[in-house]
Amino acid sequence: MTLEGVLPVWKPVDFTSHDVVAKVRRMTRIKRIGHTGTLDPKVTGVLPLCIGRATRVVEYIQELPKEYEAELTIGYATDTEDATGAITEQVESVSLTENQVEDAVKAFVGVIDQVPPMYSAVKVDGRRLYELAREGKEIERKSRKVEIYKLDIILLALDEPYPRVRFRVLCSKGTYIRTLCADIGKALGYPAVMSALVRTSTGSMTREQCLTLEEIQALAESGRLQERLIPADQAVSYLPKLTLIESDSAKALQGRKLHLTLSHEGGAGEAGLYRVYSEKGPFLGIFQWEDKDRQLSPVKVFN
Repeated sequence: MTLEGVLPVWKPVDFTSHDVVAKVRRMTRIKRIGHTGTLDPKVTGVLPLCIGRATRVVEYIQELPKEYEAELTIGYATDTEDATGAITEQVESVSLTENQVEDAVKAFVGVIDQVPPMYSAVKVDGRRLYELAREGKEIERKSRKVEIYKLDIILLALDEPYPRVRFRVLCSKGTYIRTLCADIGKALGYPAVMSALVRTSTGSMTREQCLTLEEIQALAESGRLQERLIPADQAVSYLPKLTLIESDSAKALQGRKLHLTLSHEGGAGEAGLYRVYSEKGPFLGIFQWEDKDRQLSPVKVFN
């Protein structure tokens, strides 16, 4: 049986995202697999893999909010902004109150500017920043807008030589938690690093839905892995749904633009991307709806 859908993997420590993809390819003997967002090797957590035709929705899953549990250690900074890097700044003592930390953290909720760290995959003039960093180079980077939807402190350990703050954060695509930790430290007047990180969800995909590599191996060997895959359309359920009559469904599957009156769920009207279905139920793909022209154009067709 050909596998198809989204496989939520619990990424283990010391694996790159590409390592996980390669391992699942070997287990399933399927080449068409893509991940939906890089996690650093030392970071564990939710890593959705798209298998088969579901690779067509990778970019839409990447747009989903991510939730993390992170640990911030205050008192020293590194060149990577996490505990794996070389120390670049250090203080002898740190003195902070709970109110100071809580106020500093609250200030980061909302739309904020972030400067990508040098040890990141962001490209500048055709080169990855981490490539330049490994050559000992540091260049000016443009700040980017990201959004912190929620940021809740879950542990304060301020009586330690290097105080620790554990927090849960829900954020937009492209947010660097390492940089968030460093910036919170700066707001408190101290150098700081991210000392631990776990991704606890991608969109609606949570830890509870994830499989370990060992579980994936066992399910693949027993032929039951498909049972645990999330259908591509369910993985992007944040997109509104439109339903076509059967005659228009056939045209849609041919990749044709349609001028039509739509029967739909959830209230179409605004221009944008929609999950499109036939009235008999099958998922047809992702289409762009232009309300002004009453036109539906194919973007990703699942024929």
